[in-house]
Amino acid sequence: MKILPINQSFTGSFLDKIHDKTKNYADMTDTIVVPRTIFKGYLGIMTGTTLVTLGGVINKVKHPKSFKALMISGLLASLYGTWAFVRPFVVKDINGVSKTNG
Repeated sequence: MKILPINQSFTGSFLDKIHDKTKNYADMTDTIVVPRTIFKGYLGIMTGTTLVTLGGVINKVKHPKSFKALMISGLLASLYGTWAFVRPFVVKDINGVSKTNG
């Protein structure tokens, strides 16, 4: 078995093959800028879900203190994630409302 070194021509041809097979190859190279608070929201929700799931697994093993700690921390992380995700939209809407009738 011959091992080829990784070089620019190999990676370039490999990516070209992928781009040829892809209908819209711009999807592979486009980036989306996500505000930091929304990213924190995603992380909080994912972490909270993971902690609640671990709490459910721990509950099956009969560790009630660990179960309560994981459930509470998971729910708090999910609550923070929800607030961090929604906060830019809520604050933006509140500041955009005019308080005068005219």
